[in-house]
Order: sequence, then structure tokens, then C-alpha cells
Amino acid sequence: MRRGFQWDLARQVERLDWLLAQLPRYAEWGYQELYLHLEDAVDYPSLPGIARSDAYSWAQFERLVQAAGRAGIGVVPIVNLLGHTQYLLRSPRWRDLNELRAPDGSPLAQGQICPLHPRTAEAAERLLRDVAPFCTTGKVHVGLDESYHLGKHPLSRAEIAQVGLEGHFARYVGRLRGIAAGHRLRLGLWADMLALLPQAIPLLPPDVVAYDWYYYPFARSPRIELRNFAEYDLAPALRRRGIEYWGCPMSGAFRHEPLPIAGERLANIAAWWKRCQAVEAAGMLVTSWEPQRLAAEIPQAIAAAAAGLWLEDERRIPQLLRSGCRRAFGRRGPRAAAALAAADRHPFLGYARWQVNERWDTSLAPRLAAAAEAEARACRALAGSPGLPPALDASLRFRAYLAERDRFVRSAGHAVWEIRRQFAAERPDAARELIAGQERAAAAFVRALAAGLAAARAMARRSRPARARGDNERVLVADAARLGAWQAWLGRARRDSTHAFTASPVAGKFQLIVRLRNFAPAAQKVAVQQQDRTGAWQDAHGCFLIEFRARAARPDADLGHDLSAPIDWDGPPFGPRPLRLAVRGFGQVAVERARLSDGVRAWRAELPEGAVIGRPAPARGYPRFDWQKDRGALALSRWIESK
Repeated sequence: MRRGFQWDLARQVERLDWLLAQLPRYAEWGYQELYLHLEDAVDYPSLPGIARSDAYSWAQFERLVQAAGRAGIGVVPIVNLLGHTQYLLRSPRWRDLNELRAPDGSPLAQGQICPLHPRTAEAAERLLRDVAPFCTTGKVHVGLDESYHLGKHPLSRAEIAQVGLEGHFARYVGRLRGIAAGHRLRLGLWADMLALLPQAIPLLPPDVVAYDWYYYPFARSPRIELRNFAEYDLAPALRRRGIEYWGCPMSGAFRHEPLPIAGERLANIAAWWKRCQAVEAAGMLVTSWEPQRLAAEIPQAIAAAAAGLWLEDERRIPQLLRSGCRRAFGRRGPRAAAALAAADRHPFLGYARWQVNERWDTSLAPRLAAAAEAEARACRALAGSPGLPPALDASLRFRAYLAERDRFVRSAGHAVWEIRRQFAAERPDAARELIAGQERAAAAFVRALAAGLAAARAMARRSRPARARGDNERVLVADAARLGAWQAWLGRARRDSTHAFTASPVAGKFQLIVRLRNFAPAAQKVAVQQQDRTGAWQDAHGCFLIEFRARAARPDADLGHDLSAPIDWDGPPFGPRPLRLAVRGFGQVAVERARLSDGVRAWRAELPEGAVIGRPAPARGYPRFDWQKDRGALALSRWIESK
């Protein structure tokens, strides 16, 4: 099998000197191909104005490919030409390629390119002509993954009516294959669309390359998340068609994670290695996505650990991690492996955790407070581990900040409730003493913010331009603004007791806390909706239930979530404007209880027994992706006062 690794430069530009220095290391670890996910990270000569301000120049890109060649590594550029094409649509010159149109027929600002637009072939030809000299393996990868808007353009709908969605997709692959062949290149594509459209496989050109990806550990075959993690197997159909098959695990992290869960990433890689051997795959590609919140050396260490599969014929995850950290970090490797394994027990992942990056008033839930305190202690201890590689030391210090922020925000939310109770009980001195305690805690949190900012900058500067402000740093700047708003709220509440009953940055005027049970994980989003004065339902808050954990990537996983949302209500005797819970996406969720409180008074919603909302995840067919469409709702209309 060929062995490849991938750098996602579209999300985060790394310093060229750092990238060049890593190539001989990957060659030493046995990697043979480098896949470069580009989008607008390169200044394409034939598409002026597409590149972003910090993009690599064409000369820099050439240096990178030449250095890879000297290290014995072939290059495969990834040029997205269906989904993930916002880099093209941002340009006024190419916006009309958009599959999505407004009612007047004009292109929307967001979407993906239409396969049948008259200028799509022109854009594809320009891009592939530009990158052809750098396709040193004789392959170019055109993405085509997660193209969920397929079939929305009038031209697309007309062709689909004639040949079906599978035929529409396969015809586009054929046209792209023709453009690539004109430059003596083979065409590669991600295989997730083939898992959704398996009947397209017999219609594909037989000389394309299919890259099958799934990022959780598995026993036999990969799974499809939005189908309640049902197994699928593309290898037999692709083999019958003569299409080359690659398996693709991941070494990086999901979305807002500051660290990968090392053990789960290696278990995913080992599962793919076993599968690729069993189905006689042409290769295995270790991908790494959305690295902007990571120190670049951490997913690199996972890739170094993966090399133990072929260098040492090792299968045991702890041993792979230890040997990989030795390759990546030298004498500091054993300490790094131990610290990564310990950090696995305290991951910061899943949308329910990540929403605190955007707002602090969604963390108020009773069962979360004690866990936050314990996690903060554990992460502080990890951040103080001696003798760690600088990248991991900075990452653990940043993880400690996130844990301390969770503890602080949740504690502050509960303090709002206690302050209100004291004022309501006509104990103003006790209430103001609590306020003073929160003001001291806020002043102390300024130091935590400074430490977190220093850690975020240290993570980025290991491999990125010093002048660049990364995503982690932007989150902390927003946290500083929220902290200032919280301090101002405390000051007003100290001077005027009535202000304590207004909405704060950490707790709403009232808070709706809903206990959800995700008994059949798929791709559900739960929205809290409140009816406005016109009778229309407006989202007050929403959260995906995806956890990005091995434990959640099972059809029968049983996962609890506390959804907390601030609610605008003036209190009794009038009930809140009608509330309901809505489910979007794919799958069902059970609602176990719902409680509304301002800390002084509380009401529980009367729910039907066995309340479940949403629809079962689809078992077959091409799903219709519309994250704005409710697929089930539960009214919260009968409230019973409780203590």
C-alpha cells in the first residue's frame, strides 16, 4: 500500500520554512505522498483575486513541491470543485457559479458551485492547468465531498429529472476526469458522496481514485453518521468497477478541540490500516483537518505514531503513541506520550461544550458545575507537567484555560441565582457579599485570561507567522469582552437590587434547562424556539448533539445532554410566550424533562410520557440537507410551579 499524509493549508497557513523542515521527517517515517488541501491558500495565476491575503505565492508553492520531491515524497494537490468551494464564490467574478439561488434567480452568498453552470468547466480548467505541474504523483484530487446542495440549481434539476441524481453526479465526475486527463492526470475524489449515492459507482470512469474516510474507531467497516452510524462498504463495488480504493483516517482534531484525543485517533488509524490490508486497498491517507486551533506538532506526532503500523508492525495503541512521540519529540517523547494519554480523559469536544466559545449564558445547568470544578483541577495539574515539548506544554496550558473558563462561567451562573434568592428573601447584605465575591473571582479570572492568551500565542508561533491572530486568540479576545460585561452587570446589581433580576452574560432573566437523551446518534440539532408577537417561531438557542467521540459513534449509544438557554419572560402571573423544542437534521431525541427558573421561582413543563421528537435517521437514499427545516417539535405549553 502507498502511504500518504495530508496538510490542511486552506484553514491555516503555516510558515513555509516550518513546512519545508518537516518533509524529510515524514519521509523517514515512511510516508510517500503529500496531499495539500488548498482552496484560497495559493495565489493561482489563472484566477487572480481568489487568494487570501496571507496565501502562498506561486514561487513558494513551487519550493514546497520541489522540497517534497527531494525528500522522495510525491505531491497531490486537493482542488475543491463542488462542495467547499466558497473560496471561488467569494469572488464577484465567480459568484454566479453558485448552485443556490435567490427567488429572483441571483446567486446567494453561500453555497457550492453548480456542475452544469456554463463557466464551471472554465474554472476547473484554469485551476487544474495551474496545479498540473505540481501533481508529481500524476494525480489531482478534486474533493467533491459533503456536497449537500447538489441538485438545487435549475440546470441541475433539469438534468436530474432525466438521468437521476446518481447520473448527474457521475456525469460531473466524468467531465472533471476529462479535464484532468487533458493534463495527463488521474482524478481523485472523496468517497462520502458515493456512500450516499452508491448507484453512481457503476457510472463513474474506471480510472478515478476513491478516498473513503471515516474518523472514529470501527471493527469491520466504516459508518455513516447521519444514518445512525450504519455500516457501509464501498470496496466491493469500486473493485468491480476497477476504481482504485484508499482508506482515510485522521490524525487531527475536530473543530474547536485544542488537542486531538490521541488514543481515539490512533484507534481510527489502526482500524483503517487493518481494513486497507483486508480489502487490498491501493493506499492509506492519514488526513488532518481544521488545524487552526492546534499546535501543528501535535497531529504530526499522531502521524508519527501511525508509522509504527508499517515500521514496527505494531498494533497496540499505547505502544504506537509512545513510539510516535519518540519519533516526533525525541527524548521528551515518553513524557509527551504520558501527557497526551492523560489529556484524553479530559477532552474539550462536542458542540455542547464548544458553545461557550460564542456565549456564556448557555452553560447554566446543575449537573455541569461539579464536573467543571473537577476537570479544572485535573487540567491545571496536566499543564504543570515538567519536561514536555513546547508545543504540547502550550497546548495543555491552553486546555487548562478552557477548563478554568468553564468552571468560572458555570460558577458565575449559579451565583446569579443565589444573589437573586438573597435579594428576594430581603437579605441585601448577604446578596451584596455574594456580589463582592463574584467581583473578586472576576478580577482573578483576568490572570487566567492572560495565561490563556500567552498559551494560545505560544501554540501558534511554533509554526505560524508571528503577526497572524489565530482562532484561539480571537476566542480569548471575545472572552475578555464578556468578562467586562459580567463585571459591569455585577456593579449595577450591587447598586440596584432590581438589576440582579435582569439578563446577565452568564444567566438569562429566566433559564430553560432541558434534559435530552440522544438514544440513536446521527446528526441532530435541537433548537429552543419562542413564539414572537406575530405568531412566528424564532430560535432562542440551538445546539448540535454531535459529540465527536468513539462512545458516541455507535447506533445504540445513549448520551445525555443538558441544553440550557436564556429565555425572555417578565415572570408570573403571565406565562412565557409559547416555547417549544424543535429538531433539525437527521435522527430523533428524547426529552426527559424541562425546567424554567430565574433562581428564585421554578416551573417544570408537563411532558407526554416517552416524549421523542424528530424522525428516525434515514436508512437509505440521498438525504435532503436543510438545517433550517424543523423535522419535529414538542410544545412546552403546560407549566407546573415547583421548588
